[in-house]
Amino acid sequence: MIQYMKYFFVGMVVGAIIAFPLGINFGRDEPLLSNPFKNSEVKEQVKKRASETGKEIVEEARETLHKATEPVKKELEK
Repeated sequence: MIQYMKYFFVGMVVGAIIAFPLGINFGRDEPLLSNPFKNSEVKEQVKKRASETGKEIVEEARETLHKATEPVKKELEK
């Protein structure tokens, strides 16, 4: 029984050592097998997310305006 507990704890330690860098990369949206200790600049991450979010906001606003002006366009066409 003690031997099995020994294997269990060794497995937990090895699993934690493997899972830690994978978790860091997953949280940063990096490839899982890349270097988790690489110094990534916050400025680049903010620019990337801001540009993605800005594009989404502009597209949603464009769709909303299109939907809002459809009734007026239909009335003008008559």
